[in-house]
Amino acid sequence: MFQRTIICLANSRKPPSGRCIAGKVLNGADSGQWLRPVSARQSREVSEEERRYETGERAQLLDIISVPLNSHSPLGHQTENHILADDYYWAKVGTATLDQVAAQLDPFDANFWVQAESTYHGLNDKVSEQVAAGITSSLKLIATSNLQIRVLMEAGFEGRPSRKRVRAQFGYHNQTYTLSVTDPEIEDHYLTQAEGVYPIGNATLCISLVETWNGYAFRVVASVITPDRFGG
Repeated sequence: MFQRTIICLANSRKPPSGRCIAGKVLNGADSGQWLRPVSARQSREVSEEERRYETGERAQLLDIISVPLNSHSPLGHQTENHILADDYYWAKVGTATLDQVAAQLDPFDANFWVQAESTYHGLNDKVSEQVAAGITSSLKLIATSNLQIRVLMEAGFEGRPSRKRVRAQFGYHNQTYTLSVTDPEIEDHYLTQAEGVYPIGNATLCISLVETWNGYAFRVVASVITPDRFGG
């Protein structure tokens, strides 16, 4: 077992009933690198119990966390995955400031932002399994100045009923993206709002390229970080 201290930059929903936690390492030789703690289960999600601190609180976005880990366990383009040591509590050692998060922004990476295909309701939001095999990372932290949150009814996959969905639309390096939002706080808030487009403007986004499914890997917005999400 070994430990790494990370700024939690993603705390997003992950089927069947857990979270995808990811952040940047703050200590040691890996400082500045992405790390995604995952469970040893086939689904790899982090359960509510696994992200609970000894105090009873659960790990949240922007927490600074000491995470106990067992081993590096890359999975395809998700090279950041590490199996968590689930016998040990995580420990909160602080809360990130806006400046600390800004210092973690990633430079443009053409390998990650390879030309993508689009789903029916998205834009530049999926890459084929073959393309994903050549991508060497699955997480990026970016800043955008023109974020819009789109809340619309979308037809279900393979004939399933329509459901209200939350997507983020933004520009980055002369491309426009419309990606599903998996940040639960943002989803919960906007699902209570009327259908429409909600301009946000400046925001920091964690973009995740999820595991391949049905021959594709999908880009999602795993967190939407705006100044109001910092305490104080």
